[in-house]
Amino acid sequence: MTERTSEKRAKTRASSTRVTSHGESGAGGNVVAAGNPYASKQGGDAQRPRLLILIVAYNAEASITSVLDRIPEIPDVEAEVLVLDDASQDETFSTADRYQACRYPVVVMTNGKNQGYGGNQKIGYHYAIERGMDFVALVHGDGQYAPELLPQLLTPLKDKECDAVFGSRMMVKKDALKGGMPLYKFIGNQILSRAQNSILGSGLTEFHSGYRLYSTAVLRKIPFDLNADDFSFDTEIIIQLLESGATIRELPIPTHYGDEVCHVNGTLYALQVIKASIMARIQRAGLFYNPRFDVQRDRSDLYKPKLNFDSPHTKAVNAVAPGARVLDLGCGRGHISQALRDKGCHVVGVDFQVDPTRCDEAIEHDLNQGLPALDGRSFDYVVMLDVIEHMNRPEALVDDLKAFLGQHPETRLIVSTGNIAFAPVRLSLLLGSFNYGSRGILDMTHTRLFTEKTLKRLFQDRGFDIDWTDGLPAPFPLAVGDTALARFLLKFNRLLIKIWRSAFAYQIMIQCKPRPSLAWLLERARSTSADRRNAA
Repeated sequence: MTERTSEKRAKTRASSTRVTSHGESGAGGNVVAAGNPYASKQGGDAQRPRLLILIVAYNAEASITSVLDRIPEIPDVEAEVLVLDDASQDETFSTADRYQACRYPVVVMTNGKNQGYGGNQKIGYHYAIERGMDFVALVHGDGQYAPELLPQLLTPLKDKECDAVFGSRMMVKKDALKGGMPLYKFIGNQILSRAQNSILGSGLTEFHSGYRLYSTAVLRKIPFDLNADDFSFDTEIIIQLLESGATIRELPIPTHYGDEVCHVNGTLYALQVIKASIMARIQRAGLFYNPRFDVQRDRSDLYKPKLNFDSPHTKAVNAVAPGARVLDLGCGRGHISQALRDKGCHVVGVDFQVDPTRCDEAIEHDLNQGLPALDGRSFDYVVMLDVIEHMNRPEALVDDLKAFLGQHPETRLIVSTGNIAFAPVRLSLLLGSFNYGSRGILDMTHTRLFTEKTLKRLFQDRGFDIDWTDGLPAPFPLAVGDTALARFLLKFNRLLIKIWRSAFAYQIMIQCKPRPSLAWLLERARSTSADRRNAA
């Protein structure tokens, strides 16, 4: 490893298109807060942002000098170049190590063992974070992407308009073909990008450009170190950015195809990136989990309202009579409480934190400690949706409910929970997989898991009679959006539930009523006896 030094700078601009995690595009930018990007510098001018120009190289002996020569002046930036040779079989390292004409300080390193295209990027990004850089620009050592465009690509990052900038060859599609992109690659690029946009709900013009600039602030927020070491790394880091709510800006770049050697197996690459996109989308619905995609921007919003499609939320709201008195246990953010209030119900909400604007009375209480003091109040309904699986001792909570409701045997208790016997979970278990995740049936915060039979038994064995049981389909609109596909999947899932509820219901829901307590029956006997004596 050696270091070479010298300096230079320049600047240009180009039109731009913004792409956010929701696939919006248009002029201007949208910044996700990431703290002060100019804090904690390691030397240099603290007023100027620091840029690492990361050149990843493999068997690039013939082109690496030209790439270094073409690095332009970049105004108002303190820059450094890292040439990271990935154990090339030629003289890439030695050629770069001898080079002394770069405008900026140059560090040349070589891996002792080939790390792959993605693995090489990981090392470079870690280096940028370790060195306290503000931005890192990925440049290929084969010269396919023009270093001359670095100033204009960096501008949106310097202006704090976005978290990442991608150079896109497809913003002006005809230029890609003019630049020598083979027709089969052009078509494949377009098909894959459109498919991935459709799967992920994004709007990038290109997923497969290797010309990228990132703020190190956003890199610190995502587990890029868990990504694949091969070329699918580029797709996986895009998914992480989208899932974390980061803002991506695309700028047009020219296409250049020379005599560089392609190290990508196109068919395998296509399968890998489509698989990664599908798995990330499925993870949003809680049907799959991989920690590399566990980068939700707001974990308080993991439990979203499900009031506009077939779900426990809609069924519970429909089951409660207008104007009823309702106890909403584990009310969360108050979506159900508010929907019930809209029906004229009087709602008492109970949870760790309760939004008092969405219920008539708010009681902040940990249900793991049992029921709160309810001061002799009575309710027509108790609603407990997706709560029982979070309890450390669900039996104790059900016992408390029986003790309380046994005095009010006309009260109806509505309960829902995930169905651990859901077919995809059964299949994954058959294949030796049992993955907990951030949401869904195998939510990491779940302490107990239920099937239809075990949920019913929990309540029946503790003094409740079941009025009805239902199975609910998976929340497809949360996974694929409120689309015709989601509506079809809901109907198809509902049909399968009718055929085999225990296997195809994503969630199980019951309504039950407490058997009268002995104290209530004794008091009723006394009252009835007194009435008969008086009548005689």
